[in-house]
Amino acid sequence: MTAFSPLAIGPHIVQPPVVLAPMAGITNAPFRTLCREFSGGKGLFVSEMITTRALVERNEKTMQLIRFDATEQPRSIQLYGVDPVTVGKAVRMIVDEDLADHIDLNFGCPVPKVTRKGGGSALPYKRPLLRAILHEAVANAGDLPVTMKMRKGIDDDHITFLDAGRIAVEEGVTAIALHGRTAAQHYGGTADWDAIARLKEHLPEIPVLGNGDIWSADDALRMMRETGCDGVVVGRGCLGRPWLFADLVAGFEGTGGGYAQPGLREVADAMVRHARLLGEWLGDEARGVIDFRKHVAWYLKGFSVGSEMRKKLAITSSLDELSAQLSELDLDQPWPVGADGPRGRTSGNNRVVLPDGWLKDPYDCSGVSEDAELDTSGG
Repeated sequence: MTAFSPLAIGPHIVQPPVVLAPMAGITNAPFRTLCREFSGGKGLFVSEMITTRALVERNEKTMQLIRFDATEQPRSIQLYGVDPVTVGKAVRMIVDEDLADHIDLNFGCPVPKVTRKGGGSALPYKRPLLRAILHEAVANAGDLPVTMKMRKGIDDDHITFLDAGRIAVEEGVTAIALHGRTAAQHYGGTADWDAIARLKEHLPEIPVLGNGDIWSADDALRMMRETGCDGVVVGRGCLGRPWLFADLVAGFEGTGGGYAQPGLREVADAMVRHARLLGEWLGDEARGVIDFRKHVAWYLKGFSVGSEMRKKLAITSSLDELSAQLSELDLDQPWPVGADGPRGRTSGNNRVVLPDGWLKDPYDCSGVSEDAELDTSGG
């Protein structure tokens, strides 16, 4: 088996070199706790996206989203912003108030409400704006490492990742994660791992992490071998499968044996624990179970569960109700064949919603308005 070097994110050593991707509405403290438990505390687990304006204004929801469990080390927070000054203020606030140990910047989100304001995966096209944001973030970060996550570009005619990567190195970014898709692809088609290899060759100075189509530990190992990247970022592959991180650790450490294929009884136990953690985090059991509903289909993918029961599970509002309904299932079902594969959104070939005239000039940044700084976090 190929031995891979530990991943260094500033002073933080990540071994095995596995990172949980920030996902809006998903990678909150309860889900990070589950993934971290399955990994034995190994890896890096990043918060969901935090909007810099909302953080600076101390938005109530945002302040809850940045709360980390006492056992989370290092505390990793992802920021989204399009205004260099506001990004700088948010980073300075994190440093001054000791809110995190690592800051990741989001330049990869393809969601229309973000790109239509010039943010997320639309922003790297504006080279001077990208440079200004990175400069302010690094200048205000003190000893905290600053990393960034991005996509290949807006579409096949507007590829930005090589330019963006070089700018990041010049501005002192510690590491870069590349999702091998354009914004137009969203999550459709196949991730371009060759682009990850090209970025690594282009930026030998810093760690490059690969993201896209990692559904199993074998996929992660193959990406590392084929691209030469320094680590992997796992997103949709762990939806309804927090135990994927146990597989990843076993794969990288070569501990042998098959990967986790829990039966429905074990999956049901994980579902109830996930919902309970959400309730404790939100301070309200019903809110926790309601928030958990979005995860039900992911956990049950491939299992024999009738449509009526799926409907019931989708409207549960208490832990007792959730447990009772799960107990009615045939819990002796083994892990379904094929349930390890793709999950989550797969739509592709989307028209990217951008500000008027955004693509006319990559060096004209006048199209970014103040309202591009969303005042709420979480997606």
